[in-house]
Amino acid sequence: MQGPNLFALAWRNLWRQRRRTFLTLSSIALGMFFAWMFTGLGDANWRQMIDLAARMGGGHVTLQHAEYLESPTLSRSVPDAGQLAGLAADDPDVKRVVMRISGNMILASAARSQGAAFIAFDARDEDQDTLSVLEAIEVGEPWAEGQRGAIVLGAKLAERLRVGVGNKVVYTLTDKHGEIVQEAVRVSGLLRTGAPTVDSRLALLPIEDVRTALGYSDEEAGQVAVFLRDQRAADRVAARLGDRIATQNQTEVSAIPWHRLQPELAGFIAMKVGGTWVMEVIIMLLVAAGIFNTIFVSVMERMREFGILRAIGWSPGQLGRLVMAESAWLAAAGMVGAVLVTAWPYWYLNTVGVDLMAAAGVGADAEVAGIAMTSMMYVDIYPENALLIAMACVLATLLAGIYPAWKAGHVDPAETIRLV
Repeated sequence: MQGPNLFALAWRNLWRQRRRTFLTLSSIALGMFFAWMFTGLGDANWRQMIDLAARMGGGHVTLQHAEYLESPTLSRSVPDAGQLAGLAADDPDVKRVVMRISGNMILASAARSQGAAFIAFDARDEDQDTLSVLEAIEVGEPWAEGQRGAIVLGAKLAERLRVGVGNKVVYTLTDKHGEIVQEAVRVSGLLRTGAPTVDSRLALLPIEDVRTALGYSDEEAGQVAVFLRDQRAADRVAARLGDRIATQNQTEVSAIPWHRLQPELAGFIAMKVGGTWVMEVIIMLLVAAGIFNTIFVSVMERMREFGILRAIGWSPGQLGRLVMAESAWLAAAGMVGAVLVTAWPYWYLNTVGVDLMAAAGVGADAEVAGIAMTSMMYVDIYPENALLIAMACVLATLLAGIYPAWKAGHVDPAETIRLV
């Protein structure tokens, strides 16, 4: 009997026990559904958190002074930041490049003083895609083109300073020469991100004002923030930019991927991703066990049939291939069922999403390592992860059929024909 006939016979054999086959296909489809959805939920959530961290910090890759990570002082600046920004923008994986200055300062109002972190940026070059906190500003445009002497404060920080929009505050910091400098600015806006750490500590300033206060040149910055099309390329891009910077003889500048600047967030995501994969392995093992049980029981029920086939000339290889063909049909039909079961829920969660906080009646967002986690749940699986799960399920199905196939191919015709 030729191969194509074996597959046709295998398909008919599966449906001799319709209920059992249907239950097996259901377990395959549901197993892949949960694996795809769990992975898609994780991929979307972690990508969103990483992108948000990049938009709140120094990008997916940060070009900064080589010693700034160990000793973050404003004297360790990047002198030729404009040139480096142009070099980074030429990389094919880079989406946008901006220059910033960030650090710590003391804010003082007429009522009290408070330590704060600041980000100085160019409002003409940046928007919500590069600096996420801009979307959380509660007043209009704080910096009209050419406006100077303005500051935006986190809402809780403003409460502690007892100031509001229109009030003056004085910020104090140490310039590039180690001298203490002070500047008076007017509060032009308040921001509320939902992350307590950010709302109680962050201030935004125009980069021109801070450059002047620190004694920086027009091309000087604290860091160059590099934003990528895909955050997973951070290590590769950092390595390439590091090599290019070295050719420019700027040995005092390093290219650092986001996970080195955000180790707490990177550790949290790595732990969660590991947990997701462990869960998926367990799901696949349960699916494989169910498939093995179905195929093995089917083989044991047909031992007399296999003995007769051996007696009329079937080889052990043909019987083994017949059972493996049944496993292959289960894998293929289960895959189709999984796609059908997953299609609508995946589309809905990918395009619309679900507001978990609203469903639970909770109004505040969660925070991890200073990064606000959105309450919206989306699913967006990386294509390679979806393919890997599908291949793992097919492989598990085929492996589950190996022993039953071996058992079917080694029947003893003289013994099994006498079975009732």
